[in-house]
Amino acid sequence: MRRPKNTEPKITIADVARAAGVSPMTVSRVLNDRGGASAETSERIVAAANELNYRPNPFARGLRSDRSKTIGLLVPDITNPFFPEVIRGAEDAASAAGYNLLLSNVVESSKREEELIEALLLHRVDGIIVCSARLPDAALHKALEPHRAVVLINREAPNDVAGTITTDYEAGASLAIDHLVQRGRRKIGIIAGPRSSFGGKSRLVGFRATLAAHGLKAQGIVYCDPTVTGGQSAATQLLAETSDIDALVCYNDLNAIGAMKACRAAGIAIPEQIALVGFDDIPIAELLSPTLTTLRVQKREMGEEAVRLLLSRIATKNHQHGIVIVPELIVRETS
Repeated sequence: MRRPKNTEPKITIADVARAAGVSPMTVSRVLNDRGGASAETSERIVAAANELNYRPNPFARGLRSDRSKTIGLLVPDITNPFFPEVIRGAEDAASAAGYNLLLSNVVESSKREEELIEALLLHRVDGIIVCSARLPDAALHKALEPHRAVVLINREAPNDVAGTITTDYEAGASLAIDHLVQRGRRKIGIIAGPRSSFGGKSRLVGFRATLAAHGLKAQGIVYCDPTVTGGQSAATQLLAETSDIDALVCYNDLNAIGAMKACRAAGIAIPEQIALVGFDDIPIAELLSPTLTTLRVQKREMGEEAVRLLLSRIATKNHQHGIVIVPELIVRETS
């Protein structure tokens, strides 16, 4: 069945001008906060617009001002509990600044990431935020070049390419190893996440350096998808290859949950036989049994700061470059 067409006439800026007894140009100046009218006239125009239920066309306004008031946001996997908090922070900051957020899910595909970065140009976004980009540097920088302003979360880049919001993953990894060693753990395996992850590479630097400082080395390093299934598979492999592992540090909390499943399947008690440390402190971490020791990252703050940094880069060429967020060790029952 066809829906009936909306026959209500579209209210235009000219209708508001007639109702308020002013010119369309005056209406435009007042409704776009450009001044040029008295307080009484401004109040009359706003009242007329409200009475007529006038709604400006944001696309047409964008064509005139060369701004769409829209920000593109790409995340690698919307089902990963890390990213909804980042999105919420970004959405709150964008809304407060009068911007809309256009969300795109990359589904852990570098090819799709490249396609979506290009597609956002067609949506005339004023700038984009890319979380945990998977593309290699050369391909990523080339894809980002046409955009007016860019901020990367969990990825470094030169200032002329993008602003950055990064976590000090090396420091977080060091906190995890120091904690495990202080608990008497010496045979530590590493579930390293995706090979393409900038954050994963930074974690590994911190893991290895801190192990070496304690006169130790990793008992095994396994790369995997940043998922529960990936962590379970990686932990199963490490347990099979090195039977005397007494601790596992994981790329993220999802990997740690998978490692818990692998340990249970093998009849290994946590933390009596193996201690576990995750990364991110997603909401479920403190609801698990045993509760998960992890590195807390301020995810909502990352989203908020990314939008603020992007708006700054849209507004001025004097670009602020990078913001670094330091993780916090949250000790719970798995260690």
